[in-house]
Amino acid sequence: MTSTVTYQPTEDELHYTFGAHPAVAEIKPGSLLVTSTEDCFGGVVRTADDLPSKVCQAFNPVTGPFHVLGAEPGDTLALHFAAITPARDWGMSATFPHFGALTATHTTPMLHPPLEERVWRYTIDTAAGTVTFHARRSGHAIVMPLEPMLGTVGLAPAGGEARSTVVPDAHGGNLDTPEIRPGTTVYLGVNAPGALFAIGDGHARQGQGEVCGVAVETAMNVTVAVDLIKGVATPWPRIETDHRIISIGAARPLEDAYRISQHDLVTWTAQLTGLELLDAYQVVSQAGRAAPGNVCDPLYTMHAAVNKAVLAGVSPYEGVHQRLRRIAEAPSEQPGEVHGN
Repeated sequence: MTSTVTYQPTEDELHYTFGAHPAVAEIKPGSLLVTSTEDCFGGVVRTADDLPSKVCQAFNPVTGPFHVLGAEPGDTLALHFAAITPARDWGMSATFPHFGALTATHTTPMLHPPLEERVWRYTIDTAAGTVTFHARRSGHAIVMPLEPMLGTVGLAPAGGEARSTVVPDAHGGNLDTPEIRPGTTVYLGVNAPGALFAIGDGHARQGQGEVCGVAVETAMNVTVAVDLIKGVATPWPRIETDHRIISIGAARPLEDAYRISQHDLVTWTAQLTGLELLDAYQVVSQAGRAAPGNVCDPLYTMHAAVNKAVLAGVSPYEGVHQRLRRIAEAPSEQPGEVHGN
């Protein structure tokens, strides 16, 4: 039987940085965590009249951090997302005057007027698996598939640093890649004792690049299987699905995020297959796929992916993804620890 930790945070227990916070619960490797997350607005943007600049005190709260027993710098934390389910039947999105890929920002100043701050409320139908857009300037509605994901997954950074939850980097953070969805395993290099991971920023769906800067933001109920890979370092966030391996890079300009992700995928491919470095470079060049996570946050994210079938069915991290999938599907014990409300 798999042990389960249940933690339901209160509003006062949410945090806006990675690092600088004590753990809210302790988790043994091989356990399940059942928890919930708030949306990037902290749940206070509920109608089209709730302008974030007026009602939000901060952005992108996360649930955690969680202390993983035995985790030390130089290890790798594996998080398998068994379930990510909307906790509400609505989600919110917005445009901001100086935020997003198609507007002037403080680092890209322009002389034209800033964009209007505008809010959209989406309808979420979990049973039907749909998200419905409602236009603000007409009666038009568009039904899209529900594709729940978490925008923010990260660990405490190295050196005792505290990093804003809106910033992606090597520790994880606000990666905003739609690949962090149910059925995937995220690998993150441990920087501090206990790893101290936190999660949040639920999206009912998000386009690649998150061009306006805001997805369909909503609270989520999350079940995650946790494991620890001792003595194996992971330089940048990585994702494994049943069919692909994915490397993530975060930087500005976008081409550097692209290079980081491609470099990590090439070196990872060489390690997994035994190919010489330039041979691995050639394989990724011909078989790889690349896509932006976000092109709007303080650092941009890119991911580089390759199908595992191309690499003769490699099994990264000695099969952790498959093992965690089995843990997630196995019967679990009654929660051993219950925290929060």
